[in-house]
Amino acid sequence: MAEETYSTQRLDHLGIVAGICQQIGLVEQIDTCVGATGRKVSVGEAVQAMILNALGFVGRALYLTPEFFDNKPVDLLIREGLTAEDLNDDSLGRALDTLYKAGITQVFFCVASHALSVFGIEYDFVHLDNTSFSLEGDYAIPSEDPRAIRIAHGYSRDHRPDLKQVVVSLICSYQSSIPVWLQALDGNGADKESFPRIIQAYVSQMHASQLPYFIADSALYSEKNIKSLSQVKWITRIPGTLNEVKELYKSITPEQMQESALEGYSYLEVGNYYGGLPQRWLVVFSKAAYRREAATFRKRLAEKRTQAEKSLKQLSQQEFPTAEAAKTAVRALESQWTFHQATTQLEKVFRYKRAGRPRKGEKPEHVGWRVVGEVVDNEEAIVEALKSKGKFILGSNELNGEKLPAEMILTAYKGQAASVERGFRFLKDPMFFASSLFLEKPERIMALLMVMGLSLLVYALAERSLRTQLAQRDESIPNQVGKPTQRPTIRRIFQVFQGIDVLLIQHSLGAKRQVLNLKPIHLRVLDLLGPEVKNCYIRDG
Repeated sequence: MAEETYSTQRLDHLGIVAGICQQIGLVEQIDTCVGATGRKVSVGEAVQAMILNALGFVGRALYLTPEFFDNKPVDLLIREGLTAEDLNDDSLGRALDTLYKAGITQVFFCVASHALSVFGIEYDFVHLDNTSFSLEGDYAIPSEDPRAIRIAHGYSRDHRPDLKQVVVSLICSYQSSIPVWLQALDGNGADKESFPRIIQAYVSQMHASQLPYFIADSALYSEKNIKSLSQVKWITRIPGTLNEVKELYKSITPEQMQESALEGYSYLEVGNYYGGLPQRWLVVFSKAAYRREAATFRKRLAEKRTQAEKSLKQLSQQEFPTAEAAKTAVRALESQWTFHQATTQLEKVFRYKRAGRPRKGEKPEHVGWRVVGEVVDNEEAIVEALKSKGKFILGSNELNGEKLPAEMILTAYKGQAASVERGFRFLKDPMFFASSLFLEKPERIMALLMVMGLSLLVYALAERSLRTQLAQRDESIPNQVGKPTQRPTIRRIFQVFQGIDVLLIQHSLGAKRQVLNLKPIHLRVLDLLGPEVKNCYIRDG
């Protein structure tokens, strides 16, 4: 009887990641974009290895990829003939260099657009936003390549102004964190300047009939920007600093608005002609935002009153030579207050030659003036300030209300939280990308950011695919507390798949592989996710 040897490898949820990569043809799409390199590990295979590592829940830096794959079935997850040793820092570093030379935005768009076509995903709205990634290190010497980003200090969304950073711009499809465009930007770039350039770059890759509505925050809105984007349709928040906005806040009350289908919201549509261009503006009121903003306002109001009372007390301890001088001091103090006033009286202060009680009929040597009073609220100013609380204004250059109803303007804008903002939270989650951005070359950092974006793409597609299948079949699976759901997070599914191993049985006549610990819940998920994913867990041999 032939002697058999046994060994195990960890598969866990990585078969889901590999299956989605295979379904969208990730390796083939990247290798087609960058061209042949003649190396054992193609660029596409190196990228798939980094995605598997990034989505591996290990918090391991990407340059430790050989260590990550040491106990994984590399042939099953990427390609037969590859080993963990092949996925070393040299092969990955060279792959990042090649990606940069080919153009990270172009490669990303190639993969993402093909992936969306594979899954049959169409979208009428996209969300655009930027975020920053802080970097350890000095990065004092910039790259000699003018295409490379500048790693510099800038507005830090991570609240780390002490660190230099890079900025990533994402365009994600509506109500989904599926990214359709990624671009790396200088660390000190401004959203107001980058947004129109990014939109124009994205539009240049699209057919005119495919252009969606672009949704962005108020950084997009300026007279210069909206004129430069006249060829596209946009929805954006109008900056609250505009005088037109302030006037609308004061003049339009919630009682004048109509209730939205979104609970707690109401709105009123008004026309506007800003920057020489006709637009539709939507004055929106949020009950929850009003409660939150009003509570914050009143808390600050109390703090400002305490400060005002302290200032008035200090003033009351001073002596002024004339009544007019005292009144002038009070007016100067009140000019510093927005929401408070001083109710004051003036008292005379008598000074005599000798100390003690003055004698009868003795005239004072000096007469001064002192302020006595208290701080009161300026109710009129407070009422005016509260009028703007809970309100914001959305604008669009789509003038056809049938194509874009007012309700859809609000709904589409609010979908940003489930779209690009969710994508940014994913990219910054240390469970996925701990210590990843440690590379010294800006070019490689740019390429690695693109790999991170592709990881988000794979993750989001897996989640969407599972939810879509559950909805179409009218089925559900248990969530963390055992209750049925049709909208599980793929992160939860990854957790469910922990503990799945591959048993390798080798003998003189060959080898046999068997996947261990598959339970009914795993088989259900595999059936829902499709043959490419299922084949990573259930196959002959």
